[in-house]
Amino acid sequence: MPVDSDDDLRGILETVSRIAVVGASGSPQKDAHEIPAYLQEQGYTVIPVNPSRDEVLGREAADDLRELDGDVEVVDVFRPAEEAPEIARAAVDIDADVLWLQLGVVSDEAASIAEDAGMTVVMDECIGATHRRLGIEGAPASR
Repeated sequence: MPVDSDDDLRGILETVSRIAVVGASGSPQKDAHEIPAYLQEQGYTVIPVNPSRDEVLGREAADDLRELDGDVEVVDVFRPAEEAPEIARAAVDIDADVLWLQLGVVSDEAASIAEDAGMTVVMDECIGATHRRLGIEGAPASR
């Protein structure tokens, strides 16, 4: 069952520092650019995943989650719900801790895949808006 309590959401955002953003956009007018930029400004390490872009937010963009080096704690998904199950499988493959499906992205199948592998799931919730709403001051490493 996806988490939605403020205490659980706060617990995630106050302990993680590396966030892979699947569908990160290079277009500043899109939420998929604005939210990762906000997270980066807050001190999180944002790793863009977008096969259509070479770079997003000054970082090389990976084509696929499975290409990433290093630990990824959160996989934040800015893709349509029908793509979420495959993204969840990739998140399991890289041993991520949290699958975070952005506002408007709902996939019970993706949630089941992630939860069956022991991951925490947040669904239909904007990570940036949640960070702001809870008044969290930056990423753990920036405090």
